[in-house]
Amino acid sequence: MNDILPNFGFCKFHFSNLIHLILKMKNLIALIIFWAFTSYNLNAQNFPRQEYPRPQFERSAWLNLNGIWSYSFDFGNSGKARGFVESKGFIEKITVPFCPESKLSGVEYKDFINNMWYHRQIAVPIDWANKKVILHFGAVYYKAEVYIDGLFAGRHFGGTSSFEFDITSLITPGKPANLVVYVNDDLRSGKQPGGKQCSNYFSEGCSYTRVTGIWQTVWMEGVSQFGLKQVHIVPDIDQNQLVVYPSFYNESNSHNLTIRLKDGIKVVAEKTVKANNSSVMVLPVKILKTWSPENPFLYDLELVVTDDQEQVVDEVRSYVGMRKVHIEGNRIFLNNKPYYQRLVLDQGFYPDGIWTAPTDSALKHDIELSMQAGFNGARLHQKVFEERYHYWADKLGYITWGESSSWGFDINDEAAARNFIAEWYEIVMRDRNYPSIVTWTPFNETWSPSSEQYPRMVQDIYKVTKAIDPTRPINDASGDSHVVTDIWSVHNYEQNPAQLSEILTPDKNGEMFTNYRKTPFSKYSGQPYLIDEFGGISCAAVQKAKSHQASWGYGESPKDLEEFYTRLEGQVNAILGSKSVWGFCYTQLTDVEQEQNGIYFYDRSSKFDMNRIQAIFSKSRGENK
Repeated sequence: MNDILPNFGFCKFHFSNLIHLILKMKNLIALIIFWAFTSYNLNAQNFPRQEYPRPQFERSAWLNLNGIWSYSFDFGNSGKARGFVESKGFIEKITVPFCPESKLSGVEYKDFINNMWYHRQIAVPIDWANKKVILHFGAVYYKAEVYIDGLFAGRHFGGTSSFEFDITSLITPGKPANLVVYVNDDLRSGKQPGGKQCSNYFSEGCSYTRVTGIWQTVWMEGVSQFGLKQVHIVPDIDQNQLVVYPSFYNESNSHNLTIRLKDGIKVVAEKTVKANNSSVMVLPVKILKTWSPENPFLYDLELVVTDDQEQVVDEVRSYVGMRKVHIEGNRIFLNNKPYYQRLVLDQGFYPDGIWTAPTDSALKHDIELSMQAGFNGARLHQKVFEERYHYWADKLGYITWGESSSWGFDINDEAAARNFIAEWYEIVMRDRNYPSIVTWTPFNETWSPSSEQYPRMVQDIYKVTKAIDPTRPINDASGDSHVVTDIWSVHNYEQNPAQLSEILTPDKNGEMFTNYRKTPFSKYSGQPYLIDEFGGISCAAVQKAKSHQASWGYGESPKDLEEFYTRLEGQVNAILGSKSVWGFCYTQLTDVEQEQNGIYFYDRSSKFDMNRIQAIFSKSRGENK
């Protein structure tokens, strides 16, 4: 039954009539009608992004709320005065989870949208009557207020972090309800992170089309009152064990949690503890298989909560990659071996969905394209990628640096810092179990930092991140004003390979190039040194839109393809030839709108001879062999 329920919200027949029929008749015939009706609509309806949105914490009882919603822009911010919180539907239609600026939303409104409203009717299955009903939002940019039949359900600040509300008290299983979401987006306020969203009307330079409102999957799930709320999974390969920290919606000494670690169908470790937040679980793994890009092995993980009658009340499916990332001296280690990182800058923009991939397979395809180009990972730049992306990175063996959309907020403003810290906390909490993420990068190019507020904020972010996840290194401010950092990153778009090599050579005093020399907040002290932005070579000779006056890239465009390959290989050789550099990140994977310096075109089609590209980027210094 639950397998077909996710589709009932998209039925053309007024669903409330069917619900009322069931409640009135209360007999088997009505239930059969219900079953047949929803089964028919399973095949009759089609809606985007149907896959489970949280692959590391998956339940069977869930409803996907993507598809056609109604909406209204609210340019005068008068919606509350007009009673929109009690709306039973607006005139205009939008396809969720795509933002209104995108083609896939069916709206394509490109001007600034400071306020808008969404509506759709929802219904909870009758068999959820004794469960908590949790309403999930993958991401809504920027502030969201949620109402059920006019009653306030919750408010969330942060445009890229996932959130949830318990709506059990606001909804009756089997009875339709009106879900209304109010969105506020003030990109130009300086109070909220915006990433690469352009603060001017037209996209320009390295800033692109904006994103407003719902841009990731919306969904509901039914959970036991004593169900798992989350787990923190910590691999410990040095001691051949997996450590799991569970937390529950409600603790109970009469309930138990059983965890099984599986290699295929074989259970390699199992343990049962009381269903309490203090029940830390340690699972020994005798013959350990590690995760790496060369061998991305994943164990399955089953988490089962049972009551005092040994009846299952909650069951979650997950997985784990056993791997270790640490730093010794100026080198980064993966599974206790030095590992040279050959990364590409991935901004995660799509021509038709902007921040939202059109399909799950599109997320996977981007990783495959990068690997075909010779990269072993990506710096996920100025955007928090959805969880399905991390799932595919885990499956395919692809390391990533998790970043925020830090551009756009005033780094010297205390209120803006408060907003950022809260959102970053949620980002790290959500994604810390994904083995493919090997570094946290909260900030990028923090221009014009103050001498007081800025270092305080960076220090706070560093401490918060380490408290949540002490297992990964932190690159505090990519290519700019480092304050407290495990990795020393620099950006340099010098196009001449010989000059780039000279820049990356320590001076006579042994000091390395840094981006910000005016009143530095810290000094390079031997951390792993990475050039995490370089290249960005614009190549007008192959652009599809050669006459685009706003076309943007770094350096003078090569006159032909051969000159491009020569320059690119020269830059990579300059970096690989530096004994002080421990990895690179090339700008960038694809063109994005007017920024036309990608390895691939914006539509993901090939731009260059990929055999030559792969040969250049897959070169190794030999330290990771």
